[in-house]
Parts: sequence; structure tokens; C-alpha cells
Amino acid sequence: MEDSIFLMNNMWVIFATVLVILMQGGFILLEAGSTRMKNAGHTAGKSIFAFGLASITFWAVGYGFIYGEGTFIGMTDFFFGEFTGVSDGLMGSVDFMFQLAFAGIALAIAFGGFAERAKLSVYIIFAILFTAVIYPVVAHWIWGSGWLAGLEKQDFAGSTVVHLTGAMAALAATLLLKPRIGKFNADRSSNPLSGHNQVYTVLGVLILWVGWFGFNAGSTLGVDDGFFGYVALVTQLAAAAGALAALLITWVDKGKADVPTMLNGTLAGLVAITASCAFVAPWAAVIIGFVAGVLVYYSMKFFESRGIDDPIYALSVHGMAGVWGTLSTGLFATPQLAAMNGGSAGLLYGGGFSQLGVQAIGVVACGVFAFGASYGLLLLLRPLVGGLRVSREKELLGLDMSEHGSYGYPENFASEEAK
Repeated sequence: MEDSIFLMNNMWVIFATVLVILMQGGFILLEAGSTRMKNAGHTAGKSIFAFGLASITFWAVGYGFIYGEGTFIGMTDFFFGEFTGVSDGLMGSVDFMFQLAFAGIALAIAFGGFAERAKLSVYIIFAILFTAVIYPVVAHWIWGSGWLAGLEKQDFAGSTVVHLTGAMAALAATLLLKPRIGKFNADRSSNPLSGHNQVYTVLGVLILWVGWFGFNAGSTLGVDDGFFGYVALVTQLAAAAGALAALLITWVDKGKADVPTMLNGTLAGLVAITASCAFVAPWAAVIIGFVAGVLVYYSMKFFESRGIDDPIYALSVHGMAGVWGTLSTGLFATPQLAAMNGGSAGLLYGGGFSQLGVQAIGVVACGVFAFGASYGLLLLLRPLVGGLRVSREKELLGLDMSEHGSYGYPENFASEEAK
């Protein structure tokens, strides 16, 4: 019987891993659809080589930095490859694949801040640095044997580790790269640089929504106690509430039900519940998702009003919602679920401010580190590659042709050039 449970747990985590890796397809459609046609092939294609680079780097050093022994960073288990090892009740190779999938998602989020203006060489080098240094440090602090794990910070599936870390890297990139040509006017008013295919973005969000069940429910790392079903339930409720809230707030504020904002609200609900899905009751999941849907709308407007050009809205969807989701466990964590999964009950259940304080410390420490490390590495990288951004001529032409020599939509552009 124990052998059967062990096998089922490992099969479940591998299935969840496949779902998380398929989220890369969701990001491909979401990002390509949210950017302009002249950059679509580049935006989609870089996701494949980036995940490939992340895989090699994570195998060489990333996994060891996270799960090796050490307080600030792990220093064992490099070049991972022991078939016989068992970690968290799983085969070592199964655990490695699951953790690799998460690292790949964090990198995909980070690259949202590079969209439509970064050099291909910058993507390549930063993918290696982010997966080798930045993401593993934060993951070690919380999921390894780091200092935030010692404080029992609650982050079940990665609102901080994955989403906030990726968003802070995206913020560093977009600040250094500056806005896209034509995004802002001299009076600081903004112009819409609309994505070329809204159907792609809708399908991308749906794929991400489905993949999130691997992300959250898969983080139970087993099926023997049935808890994965509960995690899936609260995940679904938060996503639904986020979609509804974002749709309603745009309808009220703008008089139109804006589809891109609704999609971002859906993702914000998913991001927010990622930390708390193992700690909160279903009614709290609805509140968490609804607040995230409202928060994403106003944070999108705020960042744009400050002259920050965030083409994929990574700062709002993954950053602000990641902060809210992380803090929400300090408010809504139930005593029963906290006892099962670590940490203390939330403020609304009589737990006081202790868990909320731990959550806040984690947000600040991880956010500052991820932003500072990303900003510093990009500054060091800038002179080595002759600048982070493509030339004005290449940006106007589009990255499909200027960086790859072919269009993502060759028939369309061939007909335009023939006119």
C-alpha cells in the first residue's frame, strides 16, 4: 500500500509539472497577443529558448542554491542527477522537474518588462543570471532552509517566490529600458499601443488558468490525503472573483466592459490565491480574488500615470497581486489550515499580527532583493552588450525582422511591402 501511494504521489506531481510547463504556452499567447504584430514571432519564440536556458542553468546550480544547505543560499546538490534520492516524499528527479517548472514561470514573468525593445542577447544572458542567482535566493529563503522558512512565512505555491520575484525583475528592466517609442507624449500623457490579437490573449489566459491547478494543487505534492481538491477549489473561486471584479470595475469606471482588464483580473486572482490556497476558507478566497481584480485595475492606471511602460502589466498582475496575496494569509489563514501547513492563524481568526508581520517582512525583503539584484545585474550587463535596448530603427522595424530576419506574419508584411 505504501508503495502504491508513493507511486501515485509521484505520478500526480509529474502531471502537475506538465500542467505548469504548459503554462509557458499560455504566456506565449498572452504576450504575443498583447504586443504588436511586428514583434509577435520574437515575443513567442524567446519563450522557448529562455525555458531551455533556464533548464540547463537550474540543473547546474539553481536547484542546489535553493535546496542545498545554508541560511542565505544553498551550497550543495549542484548538477543534480541522483536517481535514488528522495525529497519531500518524492523521487528526487520528480521534485527537480516540478521546481524547474516554477523557475521557468518566474522567468517568463520577468521578461514581460523587456517586451518589444530589449536585445536578444539581453534575454539570453539575463535568463541565465535570473535562474542561477536571483530566483534561487528568494526560493531558498522561503522554500528551502532559509531564514524566512525559519520564521514560517506562508507562501504555499509562490505569490512571493515566483510572482513577486518575477515582477520586481520586470520593474528593473522596464525602468532601465525606458518606454517604447510612441508610448508617452511630451506632456506625459500615454498612447495605447494595443496588442494585435485579443483572441490570443483570451486563449492564453485560459491555458494559464488550467495550468494553475498544477501550480497550486500540485504543490500539495501528493494525493493520499485528498487536500489537492480543496486547493483546486479555492483557486477556482479566486480566479472567478478576480475576473468578475475587474470586469465590473471597468464597466463602472469607463462605461465599457474592458476585455484585457478582465483577463488581467483573472490572472491577478490566480496570483493572489497562490500563496494562500492552502491556508484560507472558500469565502476568503472569493474576497482575495475580488480585491485582486480591483487592485490590478487601479495599479495599471497608477503605473502608467507615472510613465512606466509595462506592456504585459507584469507589475500589476504579478507584483501588486503577489503582494496582496502574500499579505492575505496573515489576515485570513484559519487555525486548522495553518496547523496543517505551517505558520499561525490570521488576524481575523484571532492570530494577532504575528503572521501578518512575517508576511510583510517577506514581501519587503524578497521584493527589495529581487529588484536590486535584477537592476544591478542589468546595469553590469549594459556595457557588455553595447546597451540593453535595440536601436530606434530596429524597434520601429520590429524585432521579428531586426533580431531574427523573418516575420511572425510573413504574408501580411510581404503584402504591405509590395504596395
